[in-house]
Amino acid sequence: MANHKSAIKRIRQTETARLRNKLQHKTARNAIKKLKESSKKDAKKMLPSVLSMLDKLVKNNIIHKNKSANLKSKMSKHVNNL
Repeated sequence: MANHKSAIKRIRQTETARLRNKLQHKTARNAIKKLKESSKKDAKKMLPSVLSMLDKLVKNNIIHKNKSANLKSKMSKHVNNL
């Protein structure tokens, strides 16, 4: 267990950030699943918001930029092939 005030605070901050990151990542994954299951009309509407979500995850270092690029490419192909 931590002995210093600063270490205790750091543990609290890390836990808060971990939960926030987990929530954002899970939300994005659910949005991607929803997009894959939707019809062409709905998918075209949802695509910009999902792409934006992925960009935010990259900006906050939650996922790697190459993973985001791969996901964005796959989703764009999927929507165009509907």
